Amino acid sequence: MTEHLPDRMDPDAAVFVISVAAQLSGMHPQTLRTYDRLGIVTARRSRGRGRRYSPRDVQRLRLVQHLSQTEGINLEGIRRILAMEDELDRLRSQVDELTDLLAIARSQPGARTFTADQAGSVHLGRHWSRTSPRALPPA
Repeated sequence: MTEHLPDRMDPDAAVFVISVAAQLSGMHPQTLRTYDRLGIVTARRSRGRGRRYSPRDVQRLRLVQHLSQTEGINLEGIRRILAMEDELDRLRSQVDELTDLLAIARSQPGARTFTADQAGSVHLGRHWSRTSPRALPPA
């Protein structure tokens, strides 16, 4: 029976219905509906419009409960903390990507230069010219 289960579960797979997510997070389903409506933890919707929560959503709900009940932080403070955590995760991902790009650049002789376009995308192996996009506007 377990041979059909994946080795690792996707932490973003929306698999839990609201009652299960509420039980796993130690909250009432109505609290989850309120958090969804306020945009604190937004559930994905099934075809029938039912809410579906991922393991990451349940973890986030537990954090919200801890911040609210243990730390005494109001919902606006929690919203800001979650936004900062999301930004930190995004920045960590970007650092990892840039670290990988740098490792590639260092391993390829002659491809040590890279450029960045205005959106911040990094391109390896290009040499600068007047027509190449620059990370910063000219001084």
